[in-house]
Amino acid sequence: MQNKSLQLRQALEKRILILDGAMGTMIQKHKLEEEDYRGERFKDWHVLVKGNNDLLSLTQPHIIAEIHRQYLAAGADIIETNTFNSTTTSMEDYDMASLSREINLESAKLARVVCDEVTAQDPNKPRYVAGVLGPTSKTCSISPDVNDPGYRNITFDKLVEAYVESTLALMEGGADLILIETIFDTLNAKAAAFAVEVAFEQAGRTLPVMISGTITDASGRTLSGQTTEAFYNSIRHIKPISIGLNCALGPDLLRPYVEELSRVCETFTSVHPNAGLPNEFGEYDLEADEMAKEIIDWGKEGFINIVGGCCGTTPEHIKAFATMLANIEPRKRPQIEPRMRLAGLEACNLN
Repeated sequence: MQNKSLQLRQALEKRILILDGAMGTMIQKHKLEEEDYRGERFKDWHVLVKGNNDLLSLTQPHIIAEIHRQYLAAGADIIETNTFNSTTTSMEDYDMASLSREINLESAKLARVVCDEVTAQDPNKPRYVAGVLGPTSKTCSISPDVNDPGYRNITFDKLVEAYVESTLALMEGGADLILIETIFDTLNAKAAAFAVEVAFEQAGRTLPVMISGTITDASGRTLSGQTTEAFYNSIRHIKPISIGLNCALGPDLLRPYVEELSRVCETFTSVHPNAGLPNEFGEYDLEADEMAKEIIDWGKEGFINIVGGCCGTTPEHIKAFATMLANIEPRKRPQIEPRMRLAGLEACNLN
């Protein structure tokens, strides 16, 4: 696995790597109903499970595998496991916390098999499986009750416990790297990152780690209030292979924060934006060619090392990115002046 990690780093030095697009968008195209989500195994489950997309890795694995194949055929170098909500914390919403490990394991195995099939067809272009750890439906930093600012619906230790289980299962299933993504609360990200280190220690091996935060609106801050640089300062000690931004915004609105991250980040950068902002029906209207024009500009400006798509993106979007970025040089990592880099809601860099 260490050789594959080195292979990934070498690839990042040579070209812009392509991440896949949205899993949920592709699942929605199948118009699945409650019984499709349940399958035979969960036909008598005591709560509704429609919308639990991660469960489909167990009940409709052929659909998930085919979505992976479509993204790889479109040119993706890295595909994400179908595990965005697979921690015990998120699975509690369906009374399925006990299935967390199995879903992570089987999702990673699915992605691994498809990746290996495609790589075997073209060994000169290896494909990688990113084991996804989502943000969960809880937050360590913010009270869900406006009348009780001190209240928290989860503890740091509880999050760590959930993330350790998921990470170990993803590793066992064959993930090449771990992607901590869609971070709206930096304290959640720190719990995930600490859990990943614990899992690596327990497994006796390490994998590269990608971290991707979310700028929630035009304020330029995460939901827990940090600017892009403050977020970077808060998690740079983890020494991930890449730090990036995803979700919430389309490429036009995300651009200034991608540029800022590229300026301050000493490691590789990643970005996978939404296909614009949702319309009144909750759908995303930015077509592949339109979105690719924004993305190619980031490439020409030297902002990115890894690029893919989040909500609303499809294999058509990923194909457009891969085609238009094929001959553009990847971002060169800057030499960052050594400083004490601290963060609250804003960055504080001391020389």
